[in-house]
Amino acid sequence: MTFKEFNLDERLEEAIDYMGFTEATPVQVQAIPQILDGKDLICCAQTGTGKTAAFILPILNKLAQEDYPDTDTLVIVPTRELAVQIHQAIQGFSYFVPVGSLAIYGGGDGSEWEQEKIALTQGNSIIVATPGKLIAHLRMGYVKFNNIRHLILDEADRMLDMGFYEDIQKIISHLPKKRQTLMFSATMPPKIRELAKKALVDPGEINIAMSKPAEGVLQAAYLAYDEQKIPLIHSLIADKPEYQSILIFSATKKSVSEINKSLKKKNFSVEKISSDLEQREREEVLGKFKAKQVRILVATDVLSRGIDIKDISLIINYNVPADAEDYVHRVGRTARASSTGVALTLVDREDMYRLKRIEELIGSEIHKLPVPHELGDGPEWNPVYFSKKPTFKKKSGKKGKFKKK
Repeated sequence: MTFKEFNLDERLEEAIDYMGFTEATPVQVQAIPQILDGKDLICCAQTGTGKTAAFILPILNKLAQEDYPDTDTLVIVPTRELAVQIHQAIQGFSYFVPVGSLAIYGGGDGSEWEQEKIALTQGNSIIVATPGKLIAHLRMGYVKFNNIRHLILDEADRMLDMGFYEDIQKIISHLPKKRQTLMFSATMPPKIRELAKKALVDPGEINIAMSKPAEGVLQAAYLAYDEQKIPLIHSLIADKPEYQSILIFSATKKSVSEINKSLKKKNFSVEKISSDLEQREREEVLGKFKAKQVRILVATDVLSRGIDIKDISLIINYNVPADAEDYVHRVGRTARASSTGVALTLVDREDMYRLKRIEELIGSEIHKLPVPHELGDGPEWNPVYFSKKPTFKKKSGKKGKFKKK
């Protein structure tokens, strides 16, 4: 189905053409008509399926038809990266339509507060916000959300994972009861169902490729000890000069710094992103990576859902995600929509049981590879090795001495 078949405002169609989109993705095909009809919606779709356009285009289509003086739409997202991403998408799709938008998120130097206050009191067509920063404004008492007509909760499962359930409820209490509410989530745990019952009215439901990596992703896992991982990364990147955009995810800021430092020593074009950087610096690094001025980006897991960059060739997971669902989101950074990509995960002995859980979740086996011969022998595949962590108890009468149960 093409975007022209939605009969959107011709100015939106012009922007869509300008951005190079022609065929709608399955989530867009199902969601856009229901949103245009004013129906509440709960949508479960994986990363990279085109969710942002699915909810932004019908909202913009409504705003293109009228001059609405107040804030029309509030989009709540878990991270500042996702707030910026959606704000940029709105700017692109509304290029020929007089619609204003503003991203509100923490991590700045405070200079943006006054601009945010003006938007929240005088009205702005679309506000994209993270819960914490928005609540900081709500506590001041000047926010005017009386006439909001659309509420969108994006990456709802991630927000709940991050402990924002109460914050979301508090934000919703400031909104009109009569509104259209759209909830987008990559997974559908019971807590999401609970939130949906409270926030949505007779919603339509869409389920697309739940908890499955995109079909275009070639997945593999290298069995490697920790001390082999950085040399392995060097080898993988050196062997793939055709891969122009490479994302490396790691669980800790320390390992991000170590990977970045080692790659710089090898004269690779690399930058890193972690919470140590100011938001301005993070956006600057992301901008360079998007523009392909930097070939390799090393990032903490916070970015696994929060960026939208086309044509990423290779994803490397330095370690296996603790949550099997997070693997889908990390891998979702490559093979966006209809493209293809490669996702490699480095697995030490202690993380094998986690990889096994991922395989059970996605319903397929991930191909296991040995490390290159020059790096020595890696561990053998044994997913039950650490599947049960040992527990300990004190020996009676001997302080500080422990034994396995």
